[in-house]
Amino acid sequence: MNRRQFLGSLAGAFLPVVTRPDAGTLPPVRAITRGPKFHWFGYYDKLEFDPSGRYVLGMEVGFEHRPPKPTDVIKVGMVDIDDGDRWIELGESRAWCWQQGCMLQWLPGSKTEIIWNDRQGNHFVSHVVDVKSREKRTLANPVYAVSPDGRWGVRPDFSRLDDCRPGYGYAGLVDSRKTEPAPADSGIWRIDLRTGEESFLFSLADLAKIPNPRRDGKGAKHYFNHLLWAPDGKRFAFFHLWLWENGQYWGRMFTANAEGKDLYLLDQGDTSHFWWRDPQTVLAWAWHPSHASKFYLFEDRTDKVQAVGLDVMTEDGHCSYLPDKRWILNDTYPDKQRNQNPYLYNVKNGRKYPLGHFYSAKEYAGDWRCDNHPRFSPDGTKVVIDSPHGGNGRQLYLIDVSRMVGL
Repeated sequence: MNRRQFLGSLAGAFLPVVTRPDAGTLPPVRAITRGPKFHWFGYYDKLEFDPSGRYVLGMEVGFEHRPPKPTDVIKVGMVDIDDGDRWIELGESRAWCWQQGCMLQWLPGSKTEIIWNDRQGNHFVSHVVDVKSREKRTLANPVYAVSPDGRWGVRPDFSRLDDCRPGYGYAGLVDSRKTEPAPADSGIWRIDLRTGEESFLFSLADLAKIPNPRRDGKGAKHYFNHLLWAPDGKRFAFFHLWLWENGQYWGRMFTANAEGKDLYLLDQGDTSHFWWRDPQTVLAWAWHPSHASKFYLFEDRTDKVQAVGLDVMTEDGHCSYLPDKRWILNDTYPDKQRNQNPYLYNVKNGRKYPLGHFYSAKEYAGDWRCDNHPRFSPDGTKVVIDSPHGGNGRQLYLIDVSRMVGL
């Protein structure tokens, strides 16, 4: 154990802890979960906070550093940050992954309902639970992204996703079409979250027929990932990716309307993490001939592209806009010192404000790495990250950015 890990283990022994790695320059940070179990939330594009900002969703598991098995069960719960960071258990899941969890999230427009995915026998399902009454209803299909009005969900084929991109799909069900490059009966579905009825929007075969100017997908295995609704719910974005036998893959970003029509190729390839700034504009890390790999604003259904933070936001990260749109919240992958560095970028003055430097040991790599995946509260004054820097495995940490966003 090196000095950094030793100090981290001491900090973990006295959780909850408030850390100021650089006193006076970084915002206060505190652990809101603690061992011996491990806690995390997963992806950055889901609603982790309830509308009041008091309850923070999370998942709990008893192991790390290996892929989940079909028999591995995680606990689903929430933290009451106004009551001593009390953990409240709400259920469990058998359909989860390290990067995106079980798609746990608050239902938009509801003060008390949440949704997450599970596996029952040979089917993936989703549960809608009222955290106050504990009433639960189970839908016959899983979800990935939920529309801003809480009415609709969209999803890819999670079995195929697990086969093509380990760490993002779910173990437990084998992709029955795994030998087919672009099956016509695997694609993206939309589910009515009130009735549970599901409709098939389009297939991998449909998308594989659309030419890609930069790099052709012939001979590769196709799949979908990273679905996200626009703020007005009229369109959603998604990645169409293909995988070659040598392990290399290529991805491009499309948008479509809520019925799966009016498909538009927004970016031709090398697209990474993205966020809808508004109903017409997507922020994404991508390659563009103007500045190579940078963050860009893409105007939907046009060829207008604008670089963002050219000399400041120089690394790929999990990006989002705070509610007031004056700040971009982002993070980095581990640097040479194995630190992950979340930050806020001020859109107006073009400056970057660090939120901390969080050590991630080399064991957190590959499919079971622990990205920070920063998520913000409804009022934009708090940020929660996943991090193992405290010395007791991955846990949830709350960062108070109220003073920073008031600059």
